[in-house]
Amino acid sequence: MIVYNPKDWLSATFKLHKSDTFKKLLPFLVLIAFYSWMIAFLELEYLKLNEKSWVKNITIVHNLLGFVISLLLVFRTNTAYDRWWEARKQWGTLTNVSRAFSYKLNAMLDVDDKVNRSFFRKAIPLFAETLYDFLRSDYTKFMLDENEHPELKALDNKKHGPNQVSTMIFHKINDLYKEGTISGDQLIILNEEIITMTHVCGACERIKNTPIPLAYSAFIKKFIIFYTMTLPVGYVFSIGYFVVIAVPFILYVLASLELIGESIEEPFGIDQDDLPIDKIAANIRKHCHEIIPA
Repeated sequence: MIVYNPKDWLSATFKLHKSDTFKKLLPFLVLIAFYSWMIAFLELEYLKLNEKSWVKNITIVHNLLGFVISLLLVFRTNTAYDRWWEARKQWGTLTNVSRAFSYKLNAMLDVDDKVNRSFFRKAIPLFAETLYDFLRSDYTKFMLDENEHPELKALDNKKHGPNQVSTMIFHKINDLYKEGTISGDQLIILNEEIITMTHVCGACERIKNTPIPLAYSAFIKKFIIFYTMTLPVGYVFSIGYFVVIAVPFILYVLASLELIGESIEEPFGIDQDDLPIDKIAANIRKHCHEIIPA
C-alpha cells in the first residue's frame, strides 16, 4: 500500500506507477488502434461509404448502451471498494481488540506472573500474524523459533492457524480460571475478546473466498470489448481517421475501471493497492509488547 498526496495532480497524472492500468492495457490499446485504422481504411478508402450509408446509424446503439455500461462499471467499482473497505475495518477491529485484550490481561495478572504474561505477550499478536499468513497463502505458516517459544509447539502449520491460536488462548484462560487466577466475571470479559477475534477471522475469510461472480465479471469484459470494437464502424463517418486515437482512449477509460475493480476486490494480496496487513500485524505485536511488559 502506498501513502501518497491526493492533492498532487502532477505526479498522479504523468508518473507511471506499478499499479497503473496504462502499462497493463498498452498492448490492447495498440491493437485496438490498428484495428480502428483498418476499419476506417476499409470504409472510407476501399468500400468508399459516405455519410448517407445506413452504417452511420450504428452510433445510436452506442449512445443507448453507453449509459448501461457506465452503470455496470460504477456498480462494479463500488462493490469492489466495499470489499476493500470492509477488510480494512475488520483489521482495524482486530487491532483494537488485541489492544483491549492486552491491557485487560495486564491488569488482571499479577506483576510477578512472568510465565502467563510472556505467554499472552506472544499469543495475542500471534493471532494477527497467523491470520495474515492464512490470508496470503494456502496454508498458515508459523515463522517461530521453537526454542524461543516452547509453549507454542502444539501448533500445526497444516491446520487452520487462527483457530489454533484462539483455541490455545482460550485453553490458557480457562486454566487460569480453574486455578483461581481470574474470576468467573473476568473469564466472561476475556471470552468476548476471543469471540470478536474469531468474528474478524470469519469476515476476512468471507471476503477472500467469495469473489465477484464469474458470470458478472465475464459479461462486463465482453461488453467492453464488443462495445469498443464496434465504435469505429459508425464514428468513422463523423471523425474520420481520428478514431485511431479516440477508440483506444475510450477503451482505456472503460477497461481501467474494470482493472481497478479487479485490483481492489482482493484486498489481501501483495499489490500496491492491497491492504498492508503484514504491517498491521507487526503494529499489533508492537502494541501488545508495550502494554504487557516482559
